[in-house]
Amino acid sequence: MKRTMVLFGIILSGLTAQAQTKNADVKAIEKKVDALVNSWNKHDHSDMQTFCTADCSWVNIVGMWWKNLKEVEYAIQFYHTNIFKHTTMTNKGVFVRIINPTTALVHLKSYVSEFTTPDGHKMPGRDNIALLVYVKQNGKWLMTAGENVVIDPEAQKNDPILHMNK
Repeated sequence: MKRTMVLFGIILSGLTAQAQTKNADVKAIEKKVDALVNSWNKHDHSDMQTFCTADCSWVNIVGMWWKNLKEVEYAIQFYHTNIFKHTTMTNKGVFVRIINPTTALVHLKSYVSEFTTPDGHKMPGRDNIALLVYVKQNGKWLMTAGENVVIDPEAQKNDPILHMNK
């Protein structure tokens, strides 16, 4: 009986430690997502190396694919200098799924305020969802890939899972 209790205690301690590590990882990732949102709202992306890997990639909302930190930082800064300079991004929710001790998938739901396209069209503010991939390197969580889409409210009405038996 005593051995069983000791074994149970060891297992429970291990599970508790894993849960604490997972919670710390989720909090660390959420801080990195906050850094991304803060860069957007400052319209200054010169700090991206603090929350992205050198080989990160990004597919933007219209399908442009930037393949390393230099390209991602340049392109995003270009658009913030020319199109998004008066926009704000509001974090509406971060959903972290730890895949393994060094990899996580993150969904960032956000609202981006209105902006004007290069050809002069006013675009209304809209909700977005970004899928972000984070990796843990040297003890730090960094974004290595991302892609975002606009949430189309009309299309949402036709989402088949709205009618799925639950």
